[in-house]
Amino acid sequence: MIGFLRGILAHKAPPLLLLDVHGVGYEIEAPMTTFYNLPAVGTEVKLHTHLVVREDAQILFGFSTEADRALFRSLIKVSGVGPKLALTLLSGLTAEQFQRAIQDNDTQALVRLPGVGKKTAERLIIEMRDRLPEFGGGDAPVVSLNQSPVTNTPKQEAISALCALGYKPQDAAKMVQNIAGEDKRCEDIIRLALQGAAR
Repeated sequence: MIGFLRGILAHKAPPLLLLDVHGVGYEIEAPMTTFYNLPAVGTEVKLHTHLVVREDAQILFGFSTEADRALFRSLIKVSGVGPKLALTLLSGLTAEQFQRAIQDNDTQALVRLPGVGKKTAERLIIEMRDRLPEFGGGDAPVVSLNQSPVTNTPKQEAISALCALGYKPQDAAKMVQNIAGEDKRCEDIIRLALQGAAR
């Protein structure tokens, strides 16, 4: 099992990022809560990782904090929740918001996320209530180096990321179009879009 990786952030296109560890490029899928904390491309970063091995693929998931990884590991033990849905849950809600939804039996907060129906939300509340990990801080992945230019606009990247999280392209475009400010980072646009969808 790969516990963590430390390397240079070579590329980020939510929910996928590429980490250069001594000349080896690791493709890592990460929730938006991790993308919000990522520094600029070309910067050194440390990610806590979880490897999922399937018959047809080996997928590495990365998290900025150990608490997020612990929550991810608890989520994929829930019946009917796979890594992709766990990533969506962690992208749409912070660990603290998720914990509050479970403790308050708030199925509505969970059902707003793509791929989560009423039955799945109820199952999450029942199965996660007793196994919620303790959420604390984590390592802040920030060590400055140099920057690399971005090819797509932040809004285009945000729409792609929302589609990868399960939103339909037209819904993702609608969520992003009303967000003002051309100087916003992709991560900020996604955060605002997800907050708007949660209302």
